[in-house]
Amino acid sequence: MPLPNRVDPYAAIHAVSARGTFMGNRGGCFHTEDRTLKRTHWKSRQWIICLLEFKGRKRQLMAPGQYTELFFLDEATALAAGHRPCFECRRDDARAFKNALVQAGEVDKAARVSDIDRLIAGEMQDRLRSKASAQQVEAYTLPDGAMFDWQNQAWLKLDGACLPWSFDGYGPASRLPEALVSMLTPRATLAALAAGYRPHTHRSVDQD
Repeated sequence: MPLPNRVDPYAAIHAVSARGTFMGNRGGCFHTEDRTLKRTHWKSRQWIICLLEFKGRKRQLMAPGQYTELFFLDEATALAAGHRPCFECRRDDARAFKNALVQAGEVDKAARVSDIDRLIAGEMQDRLRSKASAQQVEAYTLPDGAMFDWQNQAWLKLDGACLPWSFDGYGPASRLPEALVSMLTPRATLAALAAGYRPHTHRSVDQD
């Protein structure tokens, strides 16, 4: 049986067999000894996106007392879910992401990682607690790499079009809806995308 460790663009966690191309965590352990999830699906605001492999490290998934491993279709999905690049295994991407936030005026150069986490994971935690809701925007105003909800489907905006998301990959590109949509990617992350940060996307993006 698949473990409950796959994250969708709404930041919800599911048990599905499809594999992801990035892993990550939410700052610690929030699973039980029988590898089910506790009521709150995070431990802190340290929501990160990591490489699947780094320095040959091997982990037992959901080991007792260890951090809860999560998996994402791609980085665009992880960003939409409120995560940000890891400063250990993805240092160059993490620096590029912070630089984009600085350029966008979301943080200053002296900002700590905790400041970034408060902006991004903090917003997503408020949504999951129903203390805030996703903003309604025109789809064309979103930057490339952003994800939004339209007609109860998650979409990736890319090159002036949108692609439907699934755990297995993206479907064929369609025209952007001429309607208000619910942005999924957190506000500060949208600013980083608009400032030039380019997330890694699943190989299905390039398929006809």
